[in-house]
Amino acid sequence: MKTNVNRFSPILIALAIALSMLLAACSEANPASQEVVAAPVAAISDTSIAVEPEPKPIEAAYPDPEAASAAPEAPPIIQEDAPAVAASEAVKVAETETAAPPAAIIQSQDGALTDAEAAGLLFMQEEEKLARDVYLTLFELWDFQAFANIARSEQTHTDAVQRLVERYDLPDPADGQDVGEFTNPDLQALYDQLIAQGSQSLPAALEVAVAIEEIDILDLQEYIGETDKEDILQVYNSLLSGSENHLRAFVSALERQAGAYQPQYLDQEAYDAIMSASSSKGRGNG
Repeated sequence: MKTNVNRFSPILIALAIALSMLLAACSEANPASQEVVAAPVAAISDTSIAVEPEPKPIEAAYPDPEAASAAPEAPPIIQEDAPAVAASEAVKVAETETAAPPAAIIQSQDGALTDAEAAGLLFMQEEEKLARDVYLTLFELWDFQAFANIARSEQTHTDAVQRLVERYDLPDPADGQDVGEFTNPDLQALYDQLIAQGSQSLPAALEVAVAIEEIDILDLQEYIGETDKEDILQVYNSLLSGSENHLRAFVSALERQAGAYQPQYLDQEAYDAIMSASSSKGRGNG
């Protein structure tokens, strides 16, 4: 059996050689077959093909995930050289208050005014003007933004009372009066006194502002108790809420300047109640 295997070996070798030669001949006769195989490689390695870049993750643009949705903070309005007072306190009155109710929504009530009601309207118009005039003057002296912001609110107070004065055909006490000028001699003397005090220093000016708001609150509470007319009550209650907002804002600024404050005109219980109340209570009633 071993001899038979050796006999067939030369034949097998010859067949293998013939098969190799046949395959080589086929490759030379059809060279495109090589290109078909090579083409995909060339296409993949071609650098001219545009490749879409992968999108950057959000973290790449915003290292802090909360920074993507956070709105930039507005710069403080307070002057740079003013003593440390929170910017939010200086501007919050302007942000949270709007004008007193326009004439279109104030419902007039029929009936003549009593002497007390008429006197109250005339006095309150000039008292609101006094607050505005003092704050405008103190802003010019100290360039402290809270004075300018709240002076704008006091202008809306004055306008609201003036509409009532006109509605009830009362003489306008502020007609022709410039800043710092008043028909009521007591208010004229008070204005002069407050400006003299507020000219001494910024803390003294803030004390003046706090005193004005305390007095305003007491006067409004008195006049609210002397009328039952809906249009007058609507305006007075609006002014009262605004004055409480002003008091909180000025006291906060004053305490940053000079430490803890004790009320000058309000009793301690009433003062504490106003200061502990949220300023949003008076929102829209500036």
